[in-house]
Amino acid sequence: MAANFQNKTRFIYWASGIVSICGIIFEVLFGALGSYILGDGVKQYTLTISLFLTGMGIGASISEKVMKRLVITFVWIEFMVALVGGFSSFMMFGMTAFAPEGTDALFLYLLTFTVGGLTGLELPILIRKANEIGEELNRSTARVLFSDYAGGLIGGLLFAFYLRPQMGMVKSAFFVACINLAIAIGVLYLFRKEINRLRFHTAAGVLIGLLLIGGLFFGEEMAFSFEQKLYKDPIILKEDSAYQHIVMTKEEGDTRLYLDGSLQFSSSDEERYHETLVHPPMAEASKREHILILGGGDGLAAREVLQYPEVKDITLVDLDPAMTKLAKTNYHLLQMNKGSLLNDKVTVLNKDAFQFLKQSESFYDVILVDLPDPNNESLNKLYTKEFYSLVRNHLDPGGAAMIQATSPVFATKVYWTISDTIEATGLYTENFHVDIPSFGNWGFVMASREPIDAGSIHLKADTNYLTDELLNSMTVFGKDEDREIISKEGKKVSLKPNTLIDPHLIQLYESAWQHY
Repeated sequence: MAANFQNKTRFIYWASGIVSICGIIFEVLFGALGSYILGDGVKQYTLTISLFLTGMGIGASISEKVMKRLVITFVWIEFMVALVGGFSSFMMFGMTAFAPEGTDALFLYLLTFTVGGLTGLELPILIRKANEIGEELNRSTARVLFSDYAGGLIGGLLFAFYLRPQMGMVKSAFFVACINLAIAIGVLYLFRKEINRLRFHTAAGVLIGLLLIGGLFFGEEMAFSFEQKLYKDPIILKEDSAYQHIVMTKEEGDTRLYLDGSLQFSSSDEERYHETLVHPPMAEASKREHILILGGGDGLAAREVLQYPEVKDITLVDLDPAMTKLAKTNYHLLQMNKGSLLNDKVTVLNKDAFQFLKQSESFYDVILVDLPDPNNESLNKLYTKEFYSLVRNHLDPGGAAMIQATSPVFATKVYWTISDTIEATGLYTENFHVDIPSFGNWGFVMASREPIDAGSIHLKADTNYLTDELLNSMTVFGKDEDREIISKEGKKVSLKPNTLIDPHLIQLYESAWQHY
């Protein structure tokens, strides 16, 4: 009898920890889905965490009414978590592909709130059950809550470092749901003598298990067909790394790379972008021996730099090892970057660019900043005065830097805020923009310790697009994209540098791109 009591109480504590792990995984999974499909990662994670916790609170409040049949209530809660959570990613991709615009966001938020509510129901019921079978209330509450909080940490780590990069978002959801179901089946077995209609509940669990196993093996393939509808061209590569969702498409010779749904390049016109990024600062710099590339994990900027025989070494710092590995091994990327990251002159470091600059003691003749747009907090720090001060501190006196700075047409305030932020570090700047058919009009900011005369820049490498005359024309901006921005009230808009303390660039970026 005592042994049976101990087995039941021990299982309840283990169950509370495991369902907590599953709950936190679903919570961060919904945040990742929102970030990938809806964009604006900070906003989506904020909303999903808030809705999940609110749902948990409401679920805990509703649990006050559950005083009888605790075991079978818990079992059916787990059945519901398994069904809703397991099919969450699969259904989200389906909604995005087929449902009217805007309904995918509402669906995700409803999904998050529902699973949060079910999760909030679980723990109070487990605590009452532990108390019912003889455990002291204070002890049962403390132990269940300890298992819950400890399980939350484990769940977050599992999702970030194993489930998302190894299994992806669809398989991860089905896999975690299977764990919820296993807990429910375990409770059914352990407390079988207390349950009426045991066969019915067991059959329901088996049916749900078959659905989840089917989803685990075939759901990703079906979701892939849904995701394909998000892209114009056929997907030829799809991978979830620890940092981002990588997709490559190809159609009639045009290869495109997307990171978290945002286009990074099109092979049909990427030379316009990378020639503008690389060759003007290489021509402006007094020397071209030591080059630093921040970002550029696809190897395309490095390809352009390697045209200069005087280059002795290139240090490329890109956070995601999955991206740089693809650049070294993927056939389509190798065709475009010409194996640049395999060159003996190139050293690839998978580090955060901000931390690298803080720790490095090296100086560079040319620094190329080829980073994604500042659409979340982690990227925003790479567009701050503090970051550009670090760039300045690693730039040789006769050196030059070039920073990609989004579109001056679609995000005019963002572009000029980036330019003003660079100027605030004491660097001289020159502004360029280029028409790229796949992107639109795109902006760059060149920076140097010395004044820059764009008219005196003469290209020193073979190019497919750029000419000296064209380069000089790139410094001319139209009235609707120039620094003198006029508001709807007819007043000039004053801009201020973006800093770590005042990261207002994110809001400017969200406002500018929300209609594109």
